[in-house]
Amino acid sequence: MDGNGTDKLCAPLPANPTISDVAERAGVSRAVASRALSDEQRPVSAEKKARVLQAAQELGFRPNLLARSLTTKSVNLVAVVVNHIHDLSDLDLFDPLLAAVQNMGKQVIFIRVGSSDRVESFLRTGVAYHVDAAIVFSDFADAATARTLFRSDQVLMLNGRHDDDSPAVIPDERVGITEAVTHAARQGVKSAALVTGRLTSVLEQARIRLYQDALAAQGIRLTASLQGDYSYASGHKAGEELALTPRPDAIFCTSDAMAMGVLDRLRADFPQGRATTTRLYGFDNLSLTDFDAYPISSIGYDKQAYVAAVIAVLTGAATGPWPLTLPTRFHPRLTG
Repeated sequence: MDGNGTDKLCAPLPANPTISDVAERAGVSRAVASRALSDEQRPVSAEKKARVLQAAQELGFRPNLLARSLTTKSVNLVAVVVNHIHDLSDLDLFDPLLAAVQNMGKQVIFIRVGSSDRVESFLRTGVAYHVDAAIVFSDFADAATARTLFRSDQVLMLNGRHDDDSPAVIPDERVGITEAVTHAARQGVKSAALVTGRLTSVLEQARIRLYQDALAAQGIRLTASLQGDYSYASGHKAGEELALTPRPDAIFCTSDAMAMGVLDRLRADFPQGRATTTRLYGFDNLSLTDFDAYPISSIGYDKQAYVAAVIAVLTGAATGPWPLTLPTRFHPRLTG
């Protein structure tokens, strides 16, 4: 009951509840309500916290992250910068990554870059994003550009375009690629085609060199190199081209999505997904490759370990030296 004898629980609910409304309904001070709703560990009794959370739920209260940032200097947002959303390797990683970031008390916003022209447009027009940190997958932005775009030094580079001032996490692909090519050589492979992704990617350029070196070391001739963009469609197109020529002993694709496209176009060469005269190798070790439809031999890293490394950088638990690297491994399946 308030001073006029009105039951607060029976009073009409405000259309746009504030922290003061929550505090009044819970019977606590505004400061206690603010502490109870904070993601930070701040002193408040369990009983009062429960009352505040219940009041907030009943009122439909949502905290104003921007207003909170004026006092905490944080908006509790982490940007994830990507080229596109069709890269299956990214989709396989995003779910555990989002869960881990949310467990930090942060939320994620996705920024689709699409092209280098788009980045330049952002810079020309002064577009900037107010976030606590940015995780950069897109290969269209280097570290300096990312810092300018977000007006912050808190950028984590996952695209190989880091510098001395930026933390970075990248897979060490040498071991996995060497294991895959060695496996092919042991199966009698003497010739191979390579289906690659975007040549603008620093990581892709390094990956191609690793394949070329590993093939040369095993005495396997590289008879064709076809460029895609990591997508299923570009892999299917590469399969069309390969179908018109004598098949090499092995086809190496620098993404599983492209390998899936190749496999669907050349299904006759892989009855029930099993290699006969040609072997097929992918990259990324997507979860889809564990199913009967796409039993593709692949190379990949531990995604949970990768996410843990990203979170360690964001929380300050990892302090370098940069880049942090994670080993890759070869995972044989029916197509190899």
